[in-house]
Formats: sequence, C-alpha cells, structure tokens
Amino acid sequence: MHMHISSSAAVYVISVAADLAGMHPQTLRQYDRLGLVTPERTAGRGRRYSGQDIAELRMIQQLSQDEGVNLVGIKKIIDLQNQVDALKSRNEELETEVRSRMSAKEREARVFAAGTAGDVVSISRVRRPRGRPEPGAMVLYNRFRRR
Repeated sequence: MHMHISSSAAVYVISVAADLAGMHPQTLRQYDRLGLVTPERTAGRGRRYSGQDIAELRMIQQLSQDEGVNLVGIKKIIDLQNQVDALKSRNEELETEVRSRMSAKEREARVFAAGTAGDVVSISRVRRPRGRPEPGAMVLYNRFRRR
C-alpha cells in the first residue's frame, strides 16, 4: 500500500532534512535563526521539515553557491516572494468578488418584455427582442436611455 505524504507535511528531522538538502545540520539551524526557512516544532521543540522546506533549502543553496547571493540578499528575495504570493492571493480574492458583484448587478439589470404569445420574457438590458413586433403590439421606447 502506497501512502502519499503532502509536501507541506513536516515529517523530516533535521539530520534527514540536511541530507536531503545536501547541507550540514548546523547550516539548517543557522537558516532557522535567520528566518530563511522556519521548520515546524514538536512539543519537545525539535525541528520538523517539510518537502517544501527542503525545496526552499535547495533554492537558498543555489542562490548562495551558484548565484553568489549573500544570506541578507536571500532573505530579501524570500520576503519579496512571500509578498508577491500574498498579493497574488489577494488579487484572486478581489477578482472573484468583482465577478460575483458583476453577476449580481447583471441579475438586477434584467429587463422584462412581452413575448409574441403574450408571455413575459426576461432579456438583458443591452439586448433587444428578436424579430419584428406583431401588428398592434405595444413597443416600449425610452428616448432617455443611457448608453
């Protein structure tokens, strides 16, 4: 039986996380103190790292070793990325709210017209009834209608 572990589940002790990230455990402790990667803590204060934490550790190592970015620069990059993620999330919330309000506004803006058989039909404000009115049919005309 194969069980899937979420990448956000904090399951790795510091020695295993250090091995997976290709670092010394002391480096992980330093990164925790600096706030670069903050693992979850057990009741006994032991660090537990998630798959996401290990991916972040690898990214920090790449920025540091391959790109030559110092730890202060890396902290700033991480903070800015977190800010971008938060803004993207807020933007999605606002877009959803705007769509919701627009559809509510569209529902409020419906117009009712008399169908050719004398029935009442709902049409959008911008759409006109199809076809020509029958002789003697009453047609609503509003010359003050805003565009």
